[in-house]
Amino acid sequence: MQAGTHDIERAAAGLARRLPDRLGVFARLAYNYRWSWAPDGPDLFRGIDLKRWLTTAGNPVKLLQEASFDALERAAGDDALVARAEEIDRLVHEDLARPFRTEATTEDRPIAYFCAEYALHRSLPIYSGGLGALAGDHLKEASDYALPLVAVGLMYHRGYFRQRIDHTGWQQEFWVPTDPGRTPAALVTDPETGEPITVTVQVGDEDVVVQCWRVQVGRVPLFLLDTDRPENNRFSRWISERLYDSDEVTRLSQYVVLGSGGVKMLRAFGIDPGVIHMNEGHAAFAALEAAAQAGDGSFEDRIAEVRSRTVFTTHTPVPAGNDTYPADRIARTVGPLAASAGTDVEHVLRLGRTHPDDPNEPFGVTQFALRTSRAANGVSERHGGVSRGMWQGLWPDRSVDDVPIGHVTNGVHVLSWVGAPMRRLLDRYIGEGWAGRALDPSAFEGIENIPDEELWAVRCEQRRLLIDFVRDRSQLDRISRGEPREYVEAGARALDPNVLTVGFARRLATYKRMGLLLSDLHRSLALVRSDRPIQLVIAGKAHPKDDDGKRLVQELFGSRWEEGVAGRVIFLEDYELGMASRLVRGCDVWVNVPRPPLEASGTSGMKSAVNGGLQLSVLDGWWTEGFDPSYGWGLSGEEDHDHGAQDARHADELYRALENEIVPEFYDRDGEVPRAWLARVKRSMKVLIPQFSATRMISEYDERVYRA
Repeated sequence: MQAGTHDIERAAAGLARRLPDRLGVFARLAYNYRWSWAPDGPDLFRGIDLKRWLTTAGNPVKLLQEASFDALERAAGDDALVARAEEIDRLVHEDLARPFRTEATTEDRPIAYFCAEYALHRSLPIYSGGLGALAGDHLKEASDYALPLVAVGLMYHRGYFRQRIDHTGWQQEFWVPTDPGRTPAALVTDPETGEPITVTVQVGDEDVVVQCWRVQVGRVPLFLLDTDRPENNRFSRWISERLYDSDEVTRLSQYVVLGSGGVKMLRAFGIDPGVIHMNEGHAAFAALEAAAQAGDGSFEDRIAEVRSRTVFTTHTPVPAGNDTYPADRIARTVGPLAASAGTDVEHVLRLGRTHPDDPNEPFGVTQFALRTSRAANGVSERHGGVSRGMWQGLWPDRSVDDVPIGHVTNGVHVLSWVGAPMRRLLDRYIGEGWAGRALDPSAFEGIENIPDEELWAVRCEQRRLLIDFVRDRSQLDRISRGEPREYVEAGARALDPNVLTVGFARRLATYKRMGLLLSDLHRSLALVRSDRPIQLVIAGKAHPKDDDGKRLVQELFGSRWEEGVAGRVIFLEDYELGMASRLVRGCDVWVNVPRPPLEASGTSGMKSAVNGGLQLSVLDGWWTEGFDPSYGWGLSGEEDHDHGAQDARHADELYRALENEIVPEFYDRDGEVPRAWLARVKRSMKVLIPQFSATRMISEYDERVYRA
């Protein structure tokens, strides 16, 4: 796992040369994202130059590259700031010096985790949504857990699309370039020659040259593959340009580079994985490249050896969401890789079909991953069952219950998502280091002892911080759209820090059913105009080709001129990781209303629960395991093929919960404090933080998947 270490150190040293001597510690910290979840770490770099910190999307490398010498000299003279940096540096060094766990794998033969996207921090925009957030949390928790793990992904130069809403309410997309050299990444080079280490991947008729960037996530190295090399033609250089490119050929090429190129790059680094973990089907071709490297013997023998050390996690609960390709496209793009593995395309196609003998069935990356893995899992208990039903055709001689797909329910990296006020409160009442004790639920019993007044003060502070952000962003969004001045000015007064704040933020696919929130406009307006009102904060992106999802946003905008709506219902443009953190920390109630059983897991609600938010959710995904009426609200989770009737039923359940239970309990005060509400918050936090932490998730992967 040493590949690229000298490049990280050299990059940090080069950055330090620009800084006053006392700020050299900031350069070291900037090249390891471990600072981002250290106590006071997220606020550390703000002290250098707050304005530039905000304009660089919280990118510590770019901040230190661009900060004026006057700002740097002022920061160097701030003894308290330098002392904080040195203390965080000491804590990070001590953390990374801990020995690795070696029960499942060793440092010499680590777990190799492959994923198409990673949401580590908003300063590295190589993610789109939930899969990336899960992968980012997996890496952070693997570092905390001291698990020997390396990760492989792609360095997207334009990442996922950015969102703007026009004056009609229609979503517009655009892409912003990212210069990897101005992020906390270092190009991996040969220590002797100083030249980039490259591998060549056959993608169809092209030999694509791939280089690699190293990003440090605590003790976990993330290797990001990059095809933007002068040896490549324009099409090949474009492979690593956009995440989930809409062009089918480009997207399949990305998957070949991720899987085949990732395995080749690890080998070039001298890394021989003890376990290959393919997180979603995008990485399926890692198994084919590993078979090509597995030595002598038949393809069947080599793929069997690869299967014995490969595991697969599926995240998509509907067949249409799993990428498939026609046979001729696979033949043209993957044919050379199949040949290098000692087999033919027909054999590969058979492995990627639910019904191998059906020549009209397309090749599926999920089917291929399932057939080349020793173990497979869904990401919640219910999703495991759904997946067994979806993929039973791969095991036609077995009943659904006997299909070999289990589950490991997702969890969240608690310290990345908890707000600073809540973190400090929990430090006081259940002890510093509480997040690391998540495997012992009894460690969280002390939450019951937090005085109501202190817990309420923290919840009010985090709500106020969210509202300050929303007011500023909503004005900017409205000005940018050319809205009338009075509507822009209403944004400055948007929301009230004393009002029940309800959040809904996720990918705006139609099955997520954002429209339920305002499906009965009369009841919705009654809730926002009441003397005990609610206020809604909504965010999310629709896929560029999903016009139905875009219409959901347009319909929401159609109600913005109703009396009271402008200040009580806010849609925030360009949903991303930083915004997500603010929303889950500040909202009192988190709403999730997917059409069951289409929610594989969902993690945003877990992040809300960490911060004392309460859940109003369909009983699907993680909430089927987490729900209890003593601390949350559940809408019926049965399947119903009559979608209209189901939507009407769920909308009514949603409104009744808000009208009859949630609003009265939030506003029922003993003095200034809602006692019953806070009792519910305490029970929620006490149970859900340990149960849905990434610590529990990683420990289950370690014991039940990696060691199997």
